[in-house]
Amino acid sequence: MTSRLRIVLLCPRGPLYRHRGGIWKKTMRYAPLTLTTLASLIPAEIPADVRIIDEGVEDIDLDRIEADLVGITAITGTAPRAYEISAHLRERGITVVLGGVHPTLMPEEAVGHADSIAVGYAEETWPQMLRDFVAGRLARRYDQSPNLKLANLPFPRRDLYETGLVNVAHTIEATRGCIYQCEFCVVPAAWGRPLQKPVADVVADIQQMHARRLIFLDLNLIADVPYAKELFTALIPLKIQWGGLATTTIAWDDELLDLAARSGCRGLLIGFESLNQESLVEAKKAFNMRHDYHEVVRKIRERRIALMGCFVFGFDHDTLDSFDETVEFVMDSHMDLPRYAIAVPFPGTALYKRLKNEGRITTQNWGLYDGQHVVFEPRNMTAAELLENTRRAWRKTYSYPSIVRRLSGSRTRLPIAIPANIGYRFYAYHLDTFYTCDWFGLEVRQ
Repeated sequence: MTSRLRIVLLCPRGPLYRHRGGIWKKTMRYAPLTLTTLASLIPAEIPADVRIIDEGVEDIDLDRIEADLVGITAITGTAPRAYEISAHLRERGITVVLGGVHPTLMPEEAVGHADSIAVGYAEETWPQMLRDFVAGRLARRYDQSPNLKLANLPFPRRDLYETGLVNVAHTIEATRGCIYQCEFCVVPAAWGRPLQKPVADVVADIQQMHARRLIFLDLNLIADVPYAKELFTALIPLKIQWGGLATTTIAWDDELLDLAARSGCRGLLIGFESLNQESLVEAKKAFNMRHDYHEVVRKIRERRIALMGCFVFGFDHDTLDSFDETVEFVMDSHMDLPRYAIAVPFPGTALYKRLKNEGRITTQNWGLYDGQHVVFEPRNMTAAELLENTRRAWRKTYSYPSIVRRLSGSRTRLPIAIPANIGYRFYAYHLDTFYTCDWFGLEVRQ
């Protein structure tokens, strides 16, 4: 080992994602936080040279990576590629550690593909990993402490990420986890109790970034309403514009919604999931039934907030009529940027366990667990019908007449909505070739 520890932090691409795909020079992705956060947590007593590689936006040559230790973060859809990279680097004598959602959900599997794994959040375990590695006593597994807190952490090393390759360079998080127990969501299985950063820490991070436009990557920014109101109030003097993820419950509280708008919220991603109430109950997302979806859209649009609505096909109560009914709602409500996904029974989730017990999981090729492939046997249609009708919904929604109809009825944030829709149109007509692009942070389930 050299006098300075050579560390490479790497995010692999999924098997269908091609970073040069699309019609814009920059990908419609956002700058991730995982690798830059890990870079900031390297102990001060360990001299290190750090390189960050995001394979989603740049090519890599594994034979040219020079490192003493490589840390790879993986979601389920990128796990096969993560294992491939790890095997190649370990053959070259490089130590590899794995972390992220998939190793947290499947630690027994992941540990067979690396020298060590981090299970859960790594704010405490990653520094300990590095200390143990330098001391020659790297353990096979490191688990998140149940007492982890997010206060007084260093700012992510965003200077190490090539932000010129992505559409949104400034990303941040204030909270982690979610209070809900949705059947298909990995959060209850992987991350446990919700965590929050002190509002003052969030504000300080935004100020030191000098950000004017940013995305909150929180899975549910409004899960704790008093905290969200405190945060939004603190953001108002900063005069920023931001997008983030929320649930339909934001429409239940006019004060919360008003504060979001005043704080600079210009776009929200909301998981509507289904128009079928039985499907919402099945998914343990019955709270979506409290307000009519048209009312939710209306109240958000009144605040001039653009809306990305996410819908899932393949619930047990879905029928072949569900596709056209969903598209009709999207058109009638003038949804700014709709997104469709096929239900994914991620390993470790309640949905996976139920379908596994029923003998309905058809593959464990994790590369297909991306929301655009069918990896289980649907109840009221065939797998082929689910796949083709989902793709048909994409194409119908992103035809040029449909784009014009939706955006002319919305007229919300058109300078962003128009290019985003044109970009999504490309993906909608090439779903068998390209993985769907990001906008306002799309890894809401993983």
